[in-house]
Amino acid sequence: MNKPTPEFDSLLPPLVLNRRGFLTTSVMSGFALAAGPVMAQTAIKTDDKGLIAGQVQIPVAGGSVPAYRAAPAGKKNLPTVLVVQEIFGVHEYIQDVCRRLAKLGYLAIATDLYSRQGDPSKYPEMSKLFTEVVNKVPDAQVMGDLDATAAWAAANGGNAARLGITGFCWGGRVAWLYSAHNPKLKAAVAWYGRLVGDKDALHPVQPVELAGKLHAPVLGMYGGEDAGIPVASINMMKTALETGDAAAKASEFVLYPHVGHAFHADYRPSYREKEAKDGWLKMQAWFKQYL
Repeated sequence: MNKPTPEFDSLLPPLVLNRRGFLTTSVMSGFALAAGPVMAQTAIKTDDKGLIAGQVQIPVAGGSVPAYRAAPAGKKNLPTVLVVQEIFGVHEYIQDVCRRLAKLGYLAIATDLYSRQGDPSKYPEMSKLFTEVVNKVPDAQVMGDLDATAAWAAANGGNAARLGITGFCWGGRVAWLYSAHNPKLKAAVAWYGRLVGDKDALHPVQPVELAGKLHAPVLGMYGGEDAGIPVASINMMKTALETGDAAAKASEFVLYPHVGHAFHADYRPSYREKEAKDGWLKMQAWFKQYL
């Protein structure tokens, strides 16, 4: 298992374990309350026919954390995609993304990266979800759990030499960070992940500072009307990538000028079908090229 890079060296919170040494949390069912009302007419539902899909436990130091895994049934040596959650956790939308990728021939796995901090499904208010859970998740913990997930996947039908990552919103930032963390990573796709921002002890570095240290090329999917991620920050990242290594120079951005944040989240009012479908096709092409 890879060790966190120096940027992420910090004290990790202890696992809250039962007597058998396992976390008692599980991936949630349904959608997160804090995400707001579900747009049932647009929410995509992918079945699990021909797949092996459901919860698994990822071994980590001192116990395990839950994850949702989907893969073609009976297949081995599969290209693997780590799917990183929105701020709302591994809810139905993220699980469905895993099934969509599995239908394309990937082993897709989304680990509950909030396991030690709390259950996002119990938070109807965004403000409390941020202050009581999201902001308390250390980057070092996330990098370590993703390393553990990659190791689990390699031992359970995945091909360690064909490892990719994709993440949405909160997970989009993580996809950038992980591309600078894991030298075995081959490709990353970051959906509207923050590139610049404040730092603290748990989040000591932002993607723009790691732009020149990427191990895998990143495809960034962004909206030109995203109020939280201004185009100026995207241009700043582009400049930083131009002076980086080969993976940095191979990275690309897709900017959809007339959409805002979370345009791929098909269960929310922010969903924009045209751009979401185009981005999904571009992601497939990116993974096909590098995985």
